[in-house]
Amino acid sequence: MESKTCAAFERLSEILDTLRKECPWDRVQTMESLRYLTIEEVHELSEAIVAAEGNEIKKELGDLAMHILFYCKIAEDEGRFTTEDVYNTICDKLIDRHPFIYHKDEYHGESWEQLKMREKDRKGVLDGVPDSLPSLIKAVRMQEKVAGMNEGLRIKNEELREDMTEAEFGDYLFALVDWARRHGINADDALCGANQRFRNQIKNK
Repeated sequence: MESKTCAAFERLSEILDTLRKECPWDRVQTMESLRYLTIEEVHELSEAIVAAEGNEIKKELGDLAMHILFYCKIAEDEGRFTTEDVYNTICDKLIDRHPFIYHKDEYHGESWEQLKMREKDRKGVLDGVPDSLPSLIKAVRMQEKVAGMNEGLRIKNEELREDMTEAEFGDYLFALVDWARRHGINADDALCGANQRFRNQIKNK
């Protein structure tokens, strides 16, 4: 890492330390109080990426980076773990999940999802899919994970009908997500694009 990058990180760390001591709002924040704000920041970053707005992406990445370090500061204040612990944890995880680079003698051709299943806290391939994800993104991620285990997906192939029930329509949407995945299309990205085109169409009327 370049010295300028390290200096920028140190600057942010020092600013947060000052705010935690001197700003009434920052001083009382907890992980729980920051959680919904972080969710908002992630959505703002997502929108900036979809819009391909380089300056906005930079700003939103900064906001998110600040939130991550803020959580670390709170954890340190509460004696849970340190910022160093956080970065070492992700470093260890990346090394473990890339044995074909770091531990070539231990790699036997496993897929990414198969490598993740080696971890002690993993009970099933879908463990890493949060229940709180939006339904479309959740469908995409579940299908990707199962496919990553080289397991054949058995998805009911529904046909669109006028008399479909809600459950049947749900199966139809799920099958569409599967079709998109098999053709190299991310269904959530595709729908985001359709939403934006529709918004532009209405604006321009």
